Formats: sequence, C-alpha cells, structure tokens
Amino acid sequence: MATHALEIAGLFLGGVGVVGTVAVTVMPQWRVSAFIENNIVVFENFWEGLWMNCVRQANIRMQCKIYDSLLALSPDLQAARGLMCAASVMSFLAFMMAILGMKCTRCTGDNEKVKAHILLTAGIIFIITGMVVLIPVSWVANAIIRDFYNPIVNVAQKRELGEALYLGWTTALVLIVGGALFCCVFCCNEKSSSYRYSIPSHRTTQKSYHTGKKSPSVYSRSQYV
Repeated sequence: MATHALEIAGLFLGGVGVVGTVAVTVMPQWRVSAFIENNIVVFENFWEGLWMNCVRQANIRMQCKIYDSLLALSPDLQAARGLMCAASVMSFLAFMMAILGMKCTRCTGDNEKVKAHILLTAGIIFIITGMVVLIPVSWVANAIIRDFYNPIVNVAQKRELGEALYLGWTTALVLIVGGALFCCVFCCNEKSSSYRYSIPSHRTTQKSYHTGKKSPSVYSRSQYV
C-alpha cells in the first residue's frame, strides 16, 4: 500500500514536471526589464526568451517577435534552447515509462520485477531531466546577475530574473523529487521480494520435519526382538 502511494505521488510530480518543463521552454520571461537609475519607463516591459522577445505596453498590448537567427542569441540562451528541448523530450519519455511501470497498468504484463525496473529507469531519467533543466536556468541567471552588477554594461541593456527562471528551478526540484520517489519504490520492492524469498513457508517447514523423522526399519526392529 505504501509503494502504491509512492507510485501515485511520483507519477503526479512527474506530470507536473513535464508541464513545467514545456512551459519554461516556451515562456518568453527569461530576461525582463530592469527599472533602475535612468531607466524609469515603467509602462514598457521587455521580455527575452529562448524563441522570441516581447514588448508589453501598459499591461494592455503585447508584441512578440521570433528571433531571426540562432547565432544572434547569447551563448547562454543558445545552450539553454538545446538543453530545454532535450529536457522536454526526456521528461515526456520518463512520464510514459512511469505509466507503463505502474502496478495498475496491464499492457506490460503482471511481472512485478519487470515493472519495478521500468519505474527505476523512469526515476533515473526524471532525475537526469531535473539536472538538465537546472543547468540552463542557473546559467542564464548567473549571466543576468553578472551583467546587472557590471558597471561597463549599459543601464538600458541590464535585465532582471524573469518568471521562467523561478519556474525552472521549481520544475527541476519537482522532477528530482519525483524521480527519487520512483527509486524508493524500486528499493522497497526489492526489499520485500528478498524478505519473501528468505523466509520459508510453514508448510515447507512441516514437510521437512516429517521427512526428517523416519520410521524405524525392519532390521532395527529385529535387533530389539
């Protein structure tokens, strides 16, 4: 019963991680405007994402433009685009494998050992996906903070951390926790199976006791006579 609850919790966190990974990938709020010093034009917000940049005016109108060239992006955004696309595919693959490894799923048969290994593989992929999400998010955040405190960078070009970065950190944590739960399910199943095979049954013990207690032979009876 405990392992079943862990499976449900891991699958839920994995599903949330898949949605969060895709959302972080497509969101344009990786870099947002920094209203500091002379840059006090607060009715325009500039957003920079992996695929487009947007300008939002007075919370009413928003215009977005897709990047014309990949080479025009900064190195951190170029790497983030590739890593986030890979993370989206890996999270979806791990989620589908987790569904196949659930005990309530019948398409993979009734072999619990095979399902446990499928869940372990899904958990490992979830953990790796969380690390893959964490790398570009932290890399972009580090670049934003470095440029923000760099006096050489123009004030108009300085940016702040966007909502996509915070969502990315949360998504990475959710993916890692979900993968850890699936790994715990595998460990619990292994312990229960080893414990089941190590303890002999009561019927086997009685049978061995009766077979070990042999009746006296005819030769031994003749000696007493």
